[in-house]
Amino acid sequence: PYLESGAIRFIGSTTYDEYNRYIAKQKSLVRRFQQIDIAEPSVDDAICIVEGLRPSYEKFHSVKYAAGVVEFAVRSAAKHIRDRFLPDKAIDLIDEAGAYRETHPLTTQKRQTVDRRLLTDILARVCKIDAEALKEQSNDALRTLESDIKKEIFGQDEAVARVVEAVQMSKAGLADDTKPMASLLFVGPTGVGKTEVARVLSERMGMKLVRFDMSEYAEKHAVAKLIGSPAGYVGYEDGGLLTAAVRKTPNCVLLFDEIEKAHPDIFNIFLQMMDYAALTDNHGERADFRNAVIIMTSNAGAQYASRASIGFTGSVSRGDAMLTTVKKTFKPEFINRLTDIVVFHDMSRQMASLILDKKLAQLQAKLSAKNVTLHLSTEARELLLTKGFTPEYGARELDRVIGSMLKPLLMREILFGKLKKSGDAVVDVKDGALRLA
Repeated sequence: PYLESGAIRFIGSTTYDEYNRYIAKQKSLVRRFQQIDIAEPSVDDAICIVEGLRPSYEKFHSVKYAAGVVEFAVRSAAKHIRDRFLPDKAIDLIDEAGAYRETHPLTTQKRQTVDRRLLTDILARVCKIDAEALKEQSNDALRTLESDIKKEIFGQDEAVARVVEAVQMSKAGLADDTKPMASLLFVGPTGVGKTEVARVLSERMGMKLVRFDMSEYAEKHAVAKLIGSPAGYVGYEDGGLLTAAVRKTPNCVLLFDEIEKAHPDIFNIFLQMMDYAALTDNHGERADFRNAVIIMTSNAGAQYASRASIGFTGSVSRGDAMLTTVKKTFKPEFINRLTDIVVFHDMSRQMASLILDKKLAQLQAKLSAKNVTLHLSTEARELLLTKGFTPEYGARELDRVIGSMLKPLLMREILFGKLKKSGDAVVDVKDGALRLA
């Protein structure tokens, strides 16, 4: 009645969620108010707002914000902080940067200045992104990304080139802003480096690798594990594993391993993730995939690829044979949303040789901690390569051969023999087996 008669004037502010939960149900109360929606300001408006606040923050923290820092803060916050709104998230950034400079003053200058570098470090901490990944001015890491990955992945130059191109396209701002940085399907036989490419890519770009093994999602109800259980079901409060992981680290390499083993219904939730870079969990909260590189690996068709060159279809390569099977395994709308399908080659003897050197270098790194140096004769290395090179099983067979033939020799000497404290381990061949000289 007081509102009706105009005896009191009332201005209230609330969020949409609170309004719907507490006020919207009381129709008689809602009728007496005029609703005014306050939308999020645009980036340009937010820059003007934060510029207006700058003098008071400079005075409060006794610092000076360098030219262009406010605009950089607003644009970076708009791009990287997804779960909050402008101008609040940009104000928090410049406030935190000012506080940091106030408590960690520079000894080289009298007037303390907040520059882009400091703001980048603060943003990296807030968004859990490697600071190097945020430095758009410095593209040195991107320039050498392809050669860096090729140092660790051998014989898959075409696959690596296509992955790097997709990432560079996104970083250059030429990819679609409403889609993930890249959605790639890796197809190839086992043990040729599909998962390893994803691991090295995440390492080189300073992004976290978030891996889901799709053999765990073979049941129809497993969709609920990714996006959360429906209301009324056990686990509703927990939310989804995928949506929670991406909200926690939005700038990541998302790896879905062995995707053909997942239940077909799971591909349906991937469609909107790949098309609109968003997934809504069981609580109605959106997870943003715009800063994620999505990589899916598949062995689909690997068992048929070996038959590709038999009979009249002799001109068909193994990769083409696998692609044909992939197109039968996955729905057209799924394949249509991929940035690229990357076919991995079979293991060749030259690739196996390079991988063996890499594995031996990793073993040497472990031995160095014990002050042991490994020396392999040419015959010993050749024996490991001969036993470990099988096109069917790829690099994992080399791991097994090193684990069964070489490591037991070293293990016994390190624990009980002459390599207890340190020494040189010289490995040679005797009677068709490895022996320590």
